[in-house]
Amino acid sequence: MSLSKRSPWSLSLLLLAVTSLAAGCASTRREAYLQEKASQHVYRQPIAEVWPQVRSFLKEKDLPLREAPGSYEISTDWHMVGAPSSLGTNYVRYLVRGKQPTPAMSSVEIFKQNRTEAGQGPVDPNTGERRQLGTDSTNLVRDMEMEWELLQRLAPEDAKALREDAEKSIK
Repeated sequence: MSLSKRSPWSLSLLLLAVTSLAAGCASTRREAYLQEKASQHVYRQPIAEVWPQVRSFLKEKDLPLREAPGSYEISTDWHMVGAPSSLGTNYVRYLVRGKQPTPAMSSVEIFKQNRTEAGQGPVDPNTGERRQLGTDSTNLVRDMEMEWELLQRLAPEDAKALREDAEKSIK
């Protein structure tokens, strides 16, 4: 069937699908842009003023906090993400660091560490016993999504300006 013989509805449906896909891609690119900008953001306040708000932000997420006295560093305990599984159980913890590049400015870095523990190890052929539970993997990465969330809370006007910039520049 040639394109000219197809129903106008099928052409409309095709255009709608293409437009939706393009809009979805733009939305994803905007979110990535915002998260990247949030990870580079410098607050126009000293870290001593920002830090109590950072602590409050983390407490609201029900994360068990451990704060290093005399420094701007918080870590959380490991907590399970999702249900345990015979294929592996996932855990996460966070490390948050406050920095002060100048006396009147500060920045906050949030790192997320993931850990997967596998189920029971294989049976030892010599003893017939199962080997110990092993950790499959751990990694530590910047959590730019959480940094964006923090920026929206601590500096809503800056977040609004970034969102407007993203809307203009990423179509």
